[in-house]
Amino acid sequence: MSGGPWRIGVLFSKTGVTADIETAQLNATLLAIEEINAAGGVLGRAVEPLVRDGASDPKRFRQEAERLIGQDGVKLLLGCYMSSCRKAVLPVIDGQRGLLFYPTFYEGFEFSREVIYTGAVVNQNAFQLAKYMLARHGQRVLIVGSNYIYPYETNRVMSDFVVQSRGKVVDEIYLPLEADASSPEIGRLIKRIRKHEPDFIFSTIVGRSTASFYEAYAEAGLSSQNMPIASLTTSEVDVANMGAGVAEGHISAATFFSTLQTPAARRFTAAYRAKYGQAAPIPSAAEAAYLQTHIAAAALARAGTDDPRRVLEEIKEVEFDAPQGRVRIDPDNHHAYLWPRVARVDANGEFQIVWNPGVRVKPDPYCVDQRIDDWSADFVEAPASGGR
Repeated sequence: MSGGPWRIGVLFSKTGVTADIETAQLNATLLAIEEINAAGGVLGRAVEPLVRDGASDPKRFRQEAERLIGQDGVKLLLGCYMSSCRKAVLPVIDGQRGLLFYPTFYEGFEFSREVIYTGAVVNQNAFQLAKYMLARHGQRVLIVGSNYIYPYETNRVMSDFVVQSRGKVVDEIYLPLEADASSPEIGRLIKRIRKHEPDFIFSTIVGRSTASFYEAYAEAGLSSQNMPIASLTTSEVDVANMGAGVAEGHISAATFFSTLQTPAARRFTAAYRAKYGQAAPIPSAAEAAYLQTHIAAAALARAGTDDPRRVLEEIKEVEFDAPQGRVRIDPDNHHAYLWPRVARVDANGEFQIVWNPGVRVKPDPYCVDQRIDDWSADFVEAPASGGR
């Protein structure tokens, strides 16, 4: 390869409460960069990642973003997990000083010209999970989440879906981000679940608190058979951190699961595990980090420059055969067209897809057109299809 490298900022947490899933996102980003460079780079120039640790702290994310853009001269950033950290970075890239590719499902209700959003918004995961759970498991829902932006906003939307379905939210509870097995808040949460006995729990708990909650749930004798936990945030990474059998029977919605058997998914999981270990968990957030890196490189190649304005002009022309399916960016709102699925954890701790409609869903980050009766309920008994 000739010429100097394209320097790209890579900003994820390698330490802190969300380090486990962000490390998977970092790994997937570096895998994609390795693939791009092995194929000749971008216009014959290598991609050089400048990796920084956001430490699960919004202030640290902002400092590292400022360092990458202000000192290192980076124009393109790949990263962020928690919404609080993404929002901390936005002022740094304002005025097209930089362009952030954000690979995490989030609450929506945001548009920034300087951000490309490649994770699911609520009409691409929460909507499908609500439809599935309300039709299959019942109408009484207890909602729990971590105490920050994403859970509050996503739980508000989920509450709307429940009410539209003539269901009832029996309680809504939030845990500190740092909550663990010794935290009294988890014990109080279990008591309130026992008190209300909902049909299912909807969880937007994130980070290491997830395993602590599920383990406390199992230790209390609560069962997925009659009261499953349904989640948008519980992933392969979280299940790997739990004891054997703890997550069995619980349900998640995502655009990718590592058990997906499309050719692109098999290639991705094989490459990821060859690089990071056969037991390495691969969550949907990692797949989003992988696909967005390839999309960023394709837009960079079309633009011939890392000027954010030129990259933005070209990205609307890019489509990528991602592990989840063919993905493109909506030029009107900078979010990605994605492929929703619902899965249940089996006895081996793997997510087995129980609903796969096989459709690519246009992003609606403002959730202005979604009603719970927009999709037929007949999918809940249908076998999984199109890429098990």
